[in-house]
Parts: sequence; C-alpha cells; structure tokens
Amino acid sequence: MAASFVTLFQWRLNSMLLHENEIRLGVKDQIELLISQLDAAGSFTGDVGMILGRESGHGSWASELRGMLRQAEDFVDDFVIRAYEQTEKDRNDSIAEFGKELQNINSRISEIMNRRPPVETPMMLEEIQQFLRSTFVYDEEKETDLVSGMLNYINLPYDLKLSLLFCRVFLGRYGERIDGLVRVLVAAGLVQEKPGELMEDKAQENIDKLIILGMIEELEDRWDHFKVPCPYYALSLGVMKAEDFFMSTANSDSVVPPTARHVSIQDADNTIPNTNSFLHSLFVSAKDGISEASSDCLRNSLPDEVGKLVHLRYLSVRHSKLNELPESISNLLNLQTLDISWSGYEFELSNGVLNLAQLRHLKMFQPVDDNEVRVPQGISRLRNLQTLEGIYAGGGIAKELGVMTQLRSLEVRCVSDDHADELYFSVMKLSMLRKLSLTVERERGLYDSSSSLRYENSIFPCLESFSSPPPILQTLELTGRLFEMPLWLGSMENLTKLYMCDSYLSENPTTILQFLPNLKYLQMFEAYKGRRMEKEFFRAGGFSKLDHLYIASRNLVEWAEIEEGALPCLKQLSIRYCKELMVLPEGLQHVTTLQILDMWCVHEDLIQRLSPNGGPENYKIKHIPLVKYRGDMSHGFWGR
Repeated sequence: MAASFVTLFQWRLNSMLLHENEIRLGVKDQIELLISQLDAAGSFTGDVGMILGRESGHGSWASELRGMLRQAEDFVDDFVIRAYEQTEKDRNDSIAEFGKELQNINSRISEIMNRRPPVETPMMLEEIQQFLRSTFVYDEEKETDLVSGMLNYINLPYDLKLSLLFCRVFLGRYGERIDGLVRVLVAAGLVQEKPGELMEDKAQENIDKLIILGMIEELEDRWDHFKVPCPYYALSLGVMKAEDFFMSTANSDSVVPPTARHVSIQDADNTIPNTNSFLHSLFVSAKDGISEASSDCLRNSLPDEVGKLVHLRYLSVRHSKLNELPESISNLLNLQTLDISWSGYEFELSNGVLNLAQLRHLKMFQPVDDNEVRVPQGISRLRNLQTLEGIYAGGGIAKELGVMTQLRSLEVRCVSDDHADELYFSVMKLSMLRKLSLTVERERGLYDSSSSLRYENSIFPCLESFSSPPPILQTLELTGRLFEMPLWLGSMENLTKLYMCDSYLSENPTTILQFLPNLKYLQMFEAYKGRRMEKEFFRAGGFSKLDHLYIASRNLVEWAEIEEGALPCLKQLSIRYCKELMVLPEGLQHVTTLQILDMWCVHEDLIQRLSPNGGPENYKIKHIPLVKYRGDMSHGFWGR
C-alpha cells in the first residue's frame, strides 16, 4: 500500500496549498517541490508485492516508505495545529523550521527510492492462483471469480483501494449505511480536495464506482445500505492483516499499536485505550447498544484524555449513556465528524464545540421521542458544518439556522409554536439542503402512555407557512399530526425519499404524492387513519419511479385495489403492524417488478390466505421471488 500512502500525502499537501494561506506563502516552493517528488514516487504499485508476500517484512523499502509518509503526514498536521496557537513572531519561526523539515522529507524520499529494486515484471496467472490457494479456503469452481477479483483489485486507483478497505474495516460501525461511509472516507483523507467541489460528493462518486465494479453491493431489502461481497471481502481482509493501519478490538484494555490511525472499540467502558495522539478515527460503542450487559459503557461523559487526540478527524460514540462531552473536546481542531447518536437522554453541548472550526458533520440522533440535544448559541460560527441532526431549535437557534446556508442535512426535534415560524423561515433560506427531518413536540399532558399512537394529539404548528421548501431537497421526514396534506409537497420535483410518521390524516395522502416525478422511497407509518384504501390511492401511471413502499397502520382493515399500470418500478413492499388487514389488494399480481414482500406483525388469517399450500389469495403474490414474514404465529408459518 505504499503507493496509496504516497497519493494520500500528496492530497494533504495540496489541501495545505488551498487553505493555509498564511503558511503557504513561506513554504510554497518547498511544498510544490515535494509534491513533484511524490509524483515520481507514485509510479509504482507497492501493495502488489505486499499482498503476494514479495516484500521482506518491515525491512523492505516499501514498508519503510509507508512508515516515513505516516510520520510526515503527522508532522504536517501537528505543525498546522501549533501554528494557529502561536504569536506572529513564533509562527514565522515555525514556518521557517517547517520549510527545512519539508526539504528533509524530500531528501528521505529520494534516498528510499534510490534503494528500490528494479520494477517488477507483471504477475503471472500462476502466481496469483498460488497466492489465492495459500491464503483462502474456497471451492475450486470459484477460482475464476477470485482471480478476476484479484486482478480488478490490483488495477484499482489508490483511493478506491483504500475506500474498499474502509468498507471492510468499519462495516457495521456506521450501520452499513452508504451516507455513513461517505463521512468516513472524507475524514480519512481518501478524497482529493479541489476548489469548488465538495469532498462528500466525490466520495459518493467513488462509492458509485465501486458499486458499478461489483466490489460493494447495495442491499436489496435495506434502503441505502451496502455489503462487501466475496471475493473482495476476503481480499481486503488479507491486505489489512499485513498492515497495522487499522485496528478493531472488543474492549478498552487493548494496546493500540503506534502505527494505527483508525481504531474501532466495541463494548467500551469509561476509559479510552492507550492510543497514540496521531489517531485519525475512533469508533466507540456498546456491543449491543444500551442494555443491561453494557450498562457501564461510557456512562455520563467521555474521559478528558480524548482531548489529547488532537489529530482526530472522526469521533463516533454511539449507543452509550453519555449526556455531556468533556471541555477538552475543544482541543480537537481537526475533527470533521462528531457522532454521538443513540446516547444519553439529557444531552447538552457545551461551548467547547464552537472551537471545532473544521467540523463538517454533527450527528446527535436520540432514540426517545421527546429527546433533543441543546446546542450553544453561536453554532452558526461553524461555517464548514454540513450535517446538523438531533437539535432543539428554541432559544434563538432557529434564527441562527438561517445563516447556515452550507447545511445539507438538518434534523430538528421538538418543534413547537414558540419557534416554528422562525424555523420554517430559516429553512427556506437553506438552498443547499438535501435532507430535512422535523419532529413535533409531543403534548405530554394529553399523551396516554398505554397508547401506541405517540403523536395523536401533537399537531405540527404553522406548517402552512413553510410554503417554499429548499429547491434541491431530496429527503423529507415529518413526524407529527397533520390536519391536511401540505400543498407544497406537490412541488418538490427533486424529492426521492419521504417519511410520513404519525400524521393520522383523514384524507388520502397519495393524491399529491403519486405524481412526484422522482419519488423512490415512501414510508407511511400511521400516516393515514382511515380503515379502507380504495383504488384511487394507487392509480395507473402513479408513482412512476417508486422503488420501495412501506405501509404501517393499526386502523387499516381493507386495501381494495391497485390499478393495473400503477407502481411500475416497485421492487419492495413492506407491510407492518397492519393487524386488522385481512387481504392484500387486487391488482398486486400485475406489479411484476416486485422482488420482495416483507410482512411484519400482520393478521394470521392474512398469512394463511397467501399460503402457497392452497391459500385462496396466493395468486396475488406467487410472482414475487422473496416473501418474508416476522411475527408470532400459533400454527407456524409457510415457507417459500
């Protein structure tokens, strides 16, 4: 992977030329000379020899180059952090010393490259086959696929190789979600920064390339989730074993090697392992979420030692009992992503977070309906922030949001009358917004804790004043009761995902929705309180691009008909908690694109009617390749 580290260090230096204006004036020539030297050093594929065992361990020139480049990148990051804390005179002295050190790095690269042996001849097919047979256990019939996969991997550009490794290493640490992978790749420096481009968009392009190449696959039954298929899962694991760059451990007591830059810890306690200060990514979580088995996992607060990890770019502490962050968090000047989702129930961010000028993503989703995170006034000072999720917008925060025009994802909890108008007015200014999630404040005095209808008496305030949503909004989540469908929904031509939760509408919500030209995912969780859905819910030609339809309704008794020609692209139909529904609609048999029918907590009589063993309604679903049911059955369940 030496060539990959060469590329990443080049990108880090280019980033300095883009951003560190005062610094670059003093060392511009040295940086450009070093970039030129790295261009010459990057014309090889050092990881091929490592994978095939041609290198002689840590004594090899490629291994030495990798180690030197790690140290060089750490030195650059450390210098930038120090420079911004110094007086002008001290900073000038530091810049002069920095320029000399860049010259030393250049000389060391030349020295290592001069010891490089002649360029390898292209690998023979027999050599690849021998490597695969000695490394993996597999059926001989799959050898062709493994050989092909090996060649594809070797020929990948360096950034895509490392992106594939991150897919494998942190698979599950961010729930296997593609948007989570985007944030990880950016924080890891796997995307070259260019003027006028967002690195997140480039990371998404790289993921799309890996999908097209078949090296990662989108999950059919989980929207926006992925997996790494074999052989690439096995190949990337083989590469990782040769590196100490990544580390995954089950507890906080493990010793982290000094070369590790990305560490994942499961089932952590109230300590951070003895990590080196140059760590770039730290993922900490309870093994099974908040449970009795992990009740001591990071209780109340992170230890102050986290503030010593000044090179940290990604900090994820999920499924913990945190309710605050230490003041030392303000030292993490390089931090790009802070993810404290699924944490304690009463969380308030201190002013220290306002010091994190490089922060791009602040994720604070809380699992309990009435929970939100209080952020300090002045949050709008974070000019690089693109993601802000889980916040309460009262206390003046709603007004501040209006100047955060760089935001691409916003989630606001406990929306109430006292700030709703100001919130909507601010959101309408956010021209870059791609995702918006709004949850109404629940009326506690009217809420029956024994009822499953959480927001039956909690009405969205002043929603009609939200008359002009951001023009490129792609994902919208509304949680709370609606008296009527907002008319502005019909104008959202770029909307691809819509979540309507606990709306309890009396009118047909699809009258407007079925003509949205780009809608691909629709979730209606208690969105309609009627007992019957007629054929006008799904008209011929309606929902022309819908891929996934999710319906949950405790009131629904009858779904009459789907007109032939409706839902022409539907791949997955999920029916949840429809315990009174006895039959699926006539016309479902004409939705020939359906690949998955997923039923959860539905009436047992419905399941028996659909049974392939003489069920009278089976003709409606027999064309669907995968039918799943989850729930209690007194007489078992038929399989397919």
